Amino acid sequence: MTDPWSVRSITRTLLPILVVLTGLELLSGLALGAFEATLLRYPSLLVLVPVTIGTAGNLGSVLSARLSTDIHLGLLVFSVENDRLVGNGLASVLLALTVFPLVGAGAWVVTWVTGTARLTPGTVVAVAFVSGLALAVLVVAVTLVTTYLAVRYELDPDDVVIPTVTNVSDVLGVVVLVVASQLVV
Repeated sequence: MTDPWSVRSITRTLLPILVVLTGLELLSGLALGAFEATLLRYPSLLVLVPVTIGTAGNLGSVLSARLSTDIHLGLLVFSVENDRLVGNGLASVLLALTVFPLVGAGAWVVTWVTGTARLTPGTVVAVAFVSGLALAVLVVAVTLVTTYLAVRYELDPDDVVIPTVTNVSDVLGVVVLVVASQLVV
């Protein structure tokens, strides 16, 4: 039996996942390319892209780390009646509701200071809020599903959940930002 903490075991587990995730990241680039004209017309939205996907990935990473700790401590049960599970997911969404409007305001300030703001502050904050809320819900769902699958297939969630969640958050972040921008702008 192979030691699960060996370089060989971790590489054997992670390499196929990272290859698939790299392909998935290419889709994010394609989505950005399709949205290029709008991003160049409204620089505030362009500023939102890295901050939005980074913040979504951070929320998912924190949630996955908490769930992984609970798994290793034997405290996690996948049930809607599990207060720890529901509480952590809800906390992630509530945190997003407070952080993403600040992200939008910051994006607007950056473009205003550089003289490239073409949208009102309220519009940029609304895009950030709508995309952040949708992303938070999606990232929590992806984190829960990925954590469940890691446990189900006896993989160490520390090895597979965070890379999966952050990469999927990148793709979802671009797509959700595009959709939110089209709805709000």
